[in-house]
Amino acid sequence: MQDSIQELIVRARAAQKEIEHWSQEQVDRMVAAVGWELYKEENAIKCAELAIKETKMGVYQDKLLKHRKKTLGTLRDLQGVKTAGVIELDEAKGLMKIAKPVGVVAAVTPITNPSSTPACNGLSILKTRNACIISAHPSAHETVEFTVNLMRAGLEKVGAPADLMQLVAESTKEKTQELMAAADLVVATGSGALVKAAYSSGTPAYGVGAGNAVVIVDETADIADAAKKIFLSKTFDNATSCSTENSLVIQKSVRDDLIAALKSHGGYLCTAEEKAQLQKTLWPDGEHLNPKIVARPILTIAEMAGLNVPEGTTFIMVEGDETVEDDIYAAEKLSAVVRLWTYKDFSDAVDYVEQITLKCGYGHSCGIHSTDDEHIMELALKCHVSRMMVCQPQCYANSGNYDNGMPFTMTLGCGSWGGNISTDNITWKNFLNTTWVSKPITPVMPDETKIFGEFLNS
Repeated sequence: MQDSIQELIVRARAAQKEIEHWSQEQVDRMVAAVGWELYKEENAIKCAELAIKETKMGVYQDKLLKHRKKTLGTLRDLQGVKTAGVIELDEAKGLMKIAKPVGVVAAVTPITNPSSTPACNGLSILKTRNACIISAHPSAHETVEFTVNLMRAGLEKVGAPADLMQLVAESTKEKTQELMAAADLVVATGSGALVKAAYSSGTPAYGVGAGNAVVIVDETADIADAAKKIFLSKTFDNATSCSTENSLVIQKSVRDDLIAALKSHGGYLCTAEEKAQLQKTLWPDGEHLNPKIVARPILTIAEMAGLNVPEGTTFIMVEGDETVEDDIYAAEKLSAVVRLWTYKDFSDAVDYVEQITLKCGYGHSCGIHSTDDEHIMELALKCHVSRMMVCQPQCYANSGNYDNGMPFTMTLGCGSWGGNISTDNITWKNFLNTTWVSKPITPVMPDETKIFGEFLNS
């Protein structure tokens, strides 16, 4: 007989109470034990194998790399971080902050990253002395179950209650909604409808808006470097990442050079007729993305569309004269297909980013390959995105990479632009409550002259 949601909640609360007052040393030992079970090569291999077999999405080697890299990167970011006791002290202001857990976190996991998302979220949730109940996508349940059992094994090794990590059996929409309503905090990674449900659950929630990364390549870019990084990101794990380059906005003077460089990495540029054929396969009803193409090999997608592409094709490029509003290719594609746009003036490039992300992916991310600091700053100031990568493979960089300072995560907030509460890369900081302790200090009186300036007595 399966445990009800309320039974899972009761067990989670009991487990969380056991570690609520653990010391930082105990917490860190627990996180290290769980992290090792996740990172251990034979376990990571099994996670990747299960994910490919069960979801039929992505690339085995990329799944393996993603799982281990995100696990290790998260552990690196958690190392030395204080999440128990006094975490901040400002004697001048007489303020002290004490870290407290939030309680039971409901974590909804997508089909695209069924082991790496639970690993990243789970480690941060445990670091902050919380319990976690995961609701998995039904088509990825076996992979998530294996991942959760790894974490439970790590917990038991250090005497922590295994019920700090639990999984809803045979998850359904109704069970997920019940779980979100009963928990103390929700972190939801998945469709727009799921995120909306999380925010409507009555429980504080971190959701993830739609991804649709737009990347500019200007006339100052290192074309060979840009092409290589775009290729690596566009093809990684068959484009399962919401951060992959979905549109390239290219300066007119370097368009031909960039396309030639992209072709050298296996890019295939469609004719207008082929673009129309492919569109019917990607969006059969003219509106909704075909689930049968999501994260599938590009040669499979080409065959489905009746395209005669070369054997070595690694991704497909499309372009055209349509406006952003009129071209469905401006939307997220979740496949190794990229839309090319050409601009003359940089202000037009910025406008493309705004229009494309407003159509889909508002608030998520954009990128630029450029050595022009004025261009980089103009894009940063004007575009409504939560993260912007400069001269980097977008899907590697957005969620944390060893060669940038972004926090490692698999959950990317998109701010109010994307209907989210946060623009953060969701990490341990988002799973803490804090108690502010205030002591009296010598009064700090406001200076009316400095505050009102020229308006004083006017």
